[in-house]
Amino acid sequence: MTPEELSLAISACLKDVVAAGEIALAAADIPESVRVERPKNRDHGDWATNIALQLAKPAGTNPRQLAGLLSARLASIEGVSAVDIAGPGFLNITVDAAAAGALAKAIVEAGPAYGTNTALAGRTVNMEFVSANPTGPLHIGHTRWAALGDSIARVLRASGADVTAEYYINDAGSQMDVFAHSVLSRLHGRGVPEGGYPGEYIADLGHEVLTQHPGIRELTDVAALPVIRGAAYKAQLHDIQQTLAEFGVEFDVFFSEQELHDAGAIADAVARLREQGHVYDDGGAVWLRTTDFGDDKDRVMIRANGEPTYFAADAAYYLSKKDRGFTEKIYLLGADHHGYINRLKAIAAAAGDDPEVNIEVLIGQLVSVNGAKLSKRAGNIIELKDLISWLGKDAVRYSLARFPADSPLTLDPELLKKHSNENPVFYVQYAHARSRGAARNAVAAGVERRVEGEDAFDASLLDHATENELLSHLGSYPSIVAKAAELREPHRVARHLEVIAGAYHRWYDACRVAPLGEEAITDLNRTRLWLNDATSQVLANGLELLGVSAPERM
Repeated sequence: MTPEELSLAISACLKDVVAAGEIALAAADIPESVRVERPKNRDHGDWATNIALQLAKPAGTNPRQLAGLLSARLASIEGVSAVDIAGPGFLNITVDAAAAGALAKAIVEAGPAYGTNTALAGRTVNMEFVSANPTGPLHIGHTRWAALGDSIARVLRASGADVTAEYYINDAGSQMDVFAHSVLSRLHGRGVPEGGYPGEYIADLGHEVLTQHPGIRELTDVAALPVIRGAAYKAQLHDIQQTLAEFGVEFDVFFSEQELHDAGAIADAVARLREQGHVYDDGGAVWLRTTDFGDDKDRVMIRANGEPTYFAADAAYYLSKKDRGFTEKIYLLGADHHGYINRLKAIAAAAGDDPEVNIEVLIGQLVSVNGAKLSKRAGNIIELKDLISWLGKDAVRYSLARFPADSPLTLDPELLKKHSNENPVFYVQYAHARSRGAARNAVAAGVERRVEGEDAFDASLLDHATENELLSHLGSYPSIVAKAAELREPHRVARHLEVIAGAYHRWYDACRVAPLGEEAITDLNRTRLWLNDATSQVLANGLELLGVSAPERM
């Protein structure tokens, strides 16, 4: 019996109690599925729920009385061996060994779909993250949101949401002019211009421009700059996209800020917000009255000289997302962007959206790596490319995914390079590789999950204490995924994989899958192969949500 099946069974019992007239409860108050959790003390049963405490007041009864009505019905369900009422009205449920063990077969049959759910079905989400300026390589400051943003998108999709991962290219404004001047200066052997970009990558971009435009040095600076700006920008954006691909991060859309300007979207945004009564003129400038929506001050959209501000582009970009049909917009911003929260929510409110529903702004804290060296190519930063080649994609991604975004983080390279249980990513990946090795050894010994076309599986045989523990953690995995999506916290998946890995290693040491020596192959061996393969599947599914590989061998 899976936790989902038990959850639905409890909901059905609630409906039966209402239909029998034993309590008065509106249909809207009865959840389609009831949350069940593992009790802290396993002596209290396999699963627990506080649904009686939640619904007692609307049902017009006390929690223990409602728990008693549910207990009588739950105890009669096939696979449930005991139901106890604890404290003020908690229900502790014990399932029999066969019902618990059946989960192993269900997981294998579900395959990659195990752990997915429909909690967020119908939700259309635009998630913007990384969005580094295309004026230099990705560095350690972008690393955390690259890993976490991609993993958040994956857990949202696993919970049924329709997610578009979007990278906003800041390719408009003065920084692009400075970027072009930096490449131009390097092409002519001049020093770095004031406020310009240093680093050998600028020279590399100059070589790229020269390859595409051999006569660029013959042009005047005025004529050469737009050519250099376009060619160097494309080359640097390609470098960023290539680095993201190496890191296993995929974007559905790369959205150009410059295209907003070229399409007249800035002026259109000002006009639309003016029509809604939120724009006013003062001192020759055009303002958005964001203080009406909780911002600390009104924001300038168009300066007195007629130039739009970055804030105006932010407003136009938000409206673009709204126009493209995204009901929910998630922004993942760096630690120095707390001031953006109120102004972005004000834009949403001015656009007619609910800032508590239609927009969400997540702020990530800084990450550092002990012993990391500044990039030889970029000169003054730690490049993401260097981190990948030094520590490996899997180690960096897993380490970043296993902590909440709002906690400052320092990675220990010496730990991440260890092939030992101290290294969390090795611990989880080794559990997967070990399970695949156990499967290969079992098959080589003649153990198969199917015999003569029939599944060789007897769930009641999975009654060892380590099997009960392993099955319980495998059963909790779907609820962990759902909670990770709800709270935008993929670290919950990583931490649960570590729990599963520990339970698997204990089971592996205590229970053999393949027979020993000349021992005969029995249904116990075959059934344990199902459990072994179920563990492999859950570990692989979880690692996929984190963008980390599940190796067959280590």
